[in-house]
Amino acid sequence: MLTGAALILLGGAVFCWPRVTSVATERPGWLRPRERRPRGKGVSELLRSAATLDLLSACLAGGLPVPVALEAVVPTASPQTAAALRSVASHLAVGVGPAEAWAPVRDRPGLTELSVAAVRTARAGTALAAHAKDLARRLRESLSAEAEERSERAGVLLAAPIGLCFLPAFLCLGVLPVVLGLAGRLDFL
Repeated sequence: MLTGAALILLGGAVFCWPRVTSVATERPGWLRPRERRPRGKGVSELLRSAATLDLLSACLAGGLPVPVALEAVVPTASPQTAAALRSVASHLAVGVGPAEAWAPVRDRPGLTELSVAAVRTARAGTALAAHAKDLARRLRESLSAEAEERSERAGVLLAAPIGLCFLPAFLCLGVLPVVLGLAGRLDFL
């Protein structure tokens, strides 16, 4: 009975070893950690945009005119977004039309919808503060969902090696002795 188990274990190792060595030679860096891509810059830009939108919403809800509110939130924005907001504020202050005035903000991360909402509210006369607050909330929710998705993916990737290590051990030390013991009792071996 013991020799049968030893032969099964030895046979599994013999059949698996060529595959392990072929993977190791085909992809020599498979055991090295991957280089991390700089993802934080885009995430931090979107978080800064969300904070800027929250502050803009508070300024507008407090009764500040749009150009003054934009100038007030400039210090919280990233340098490129700050330049775009200053440009919008100066254009609005001199009386440029809303579509042309909000054009510099359209290419900034997270602020494209703000420019569309600003043009629409300028025509309709509705409050821009509610749109800015809603956009900030949606930006944070999308970043939160993306972070949760990444953490779930990392959990799956961490569980795979553990399963690959423990499953063969469980089969060899847990299931195989029981099967061989039952086979010995039933006179199959």
